[in-house]
Amino acid sequence: MLDKTMLILQLCLAFIGAYQLLLTFFGWYRPKNKPQFPPQKTFAVLVAAHNEEQVVGALIENLKSLEYPKELYDIFVICDNCTDRTADITRNHGVYAMERHNPNLRGKGYAIEWMLKELWKRERQYDGIVMFDADNLVSPDFLIHMNNDLCSGSRVIQAYLDTKNPNDSWVTGSFAISYFYANRFVQTPRTNLGLANFLGGTGMCFESGLLKQIGWGATSLVEDLEFSMRCIQLGIKPTYNYDTKVYDEKPLTFTASAKQRLRWMQGHFEVAKRFFFPLLWQGIKEGSWVKIDAAIYSANVYNFFFGSILTILLWIRAIMPGWANSSLLFDINPIFLNTISIAIYVLLPLSMLIEKANGKTYKYLILYPLFMLSWWPITFYAFFTQNNKQWSHTEHTRVIRMDEMKKQAS
Repeated sequence: MLDKTMLILQLCLAFIGAYQLLLTFFGWYRPKNKPQFPPQKTFAVLVAAHNEEQVVGALIENLKSLEYPKELYDIFVICDNCTDRTADITRNHGVYAMERHNPNLRGKGYAIEWMLKELWKRERQYDGIVMFDADNLVSPDFLIHMNNDLCSGSRVIQAYLDTKNPNDSWVTGSFAISYFYANRFVQTPRTNLGLANFLGGTGMCFESGLLKQIGWGATSLVEDLEFSMRCIQLGIKPTYNYDTKVYDEKPLTFTASAKQRLRWMQGHFEVAKRFFFPLLWQGIKEGSWVKIDAAIYSANVYNFFFGSILTILLWIRAIMPGWANSSLLFDINPIFLNTISIAIYVLLPLSMLIEKANGKTYKYLILYPLFMLSWWPITFYAFFTQNNKQWSHTEHTRVIRMDEMKKQAS
């Protein structure tokens, strides 16, 4: 019985790996050009901030200089349980400082939910709600593209995610490589195939009417994935805008990144438990591959969890022949499984090449396998602590402005 269970599990993981590899073939070409519209949509630009006095000023300056009519957007910084000068700096820059104090309900999801309720009370209402993190920088044309997408009928939009500090350390470089791969071979294929895209936590835009209709309600440790799944369940496809970028600051040290990734994985386990079977069943009943694909995506954390266990078994078998008698799919068709593994790794530098990554970032490919291996203990620990809903703050201190990024790129 155990032998059959192991074989079925391996077959499922092999199918999912092959499916994800197949999707990448639809990422080789860019999405079609979208219709252009004159600026007409109004936006509330929300910035989630907890003790971000070091970086919030640079983002506000960046947002105030966007290439969009200034009368069509307002900037609100959610100063969530701040004990530093975040609110003062925000007011000094002439934008709204929305101070929230609730130590019992901590985290970005709760802060957004509170902010939206405050926003609906205001005299001025907006067509779209845009969300950023305080450590971000934004392409000058960001609102132009969000305006185009809303006018084209999109209701939930994710912009291209890039890294603000890719060459600060091997950790930030590894995150940058992951972003290049995700933009080109995870998000772009789904756009080209008409599947649902997935929110990335920042650089998000929402139709106000939708948020008023269904509420926010995403208060898990991965509120972006949770809201994506809620939308897809309701038949609303989040879309992806390849043409405008948000630059996210990644933690410099391995310890800080491990803490952040642990929070993500704990949240991913929760979302998978809540949405995998309902979405899968809905997709089968409705004949909707959009929902089936979303269900598979929601379960990626379990794919990674069980995949790492099987990989470790393979390694032990290689070192200690005869250690385990269970049938491993690798024994039946090693060429197939090795091809999938090698192909996925080869796609990393290819995605960097296509996305025109800075030449300095390529050197981090050497340590990237170590970065990926580090997800294993994090995922294991997250599996056994997934009921821990305590939000943890990632400190941001790298103050970079858009003109500095342009110099680095050149």
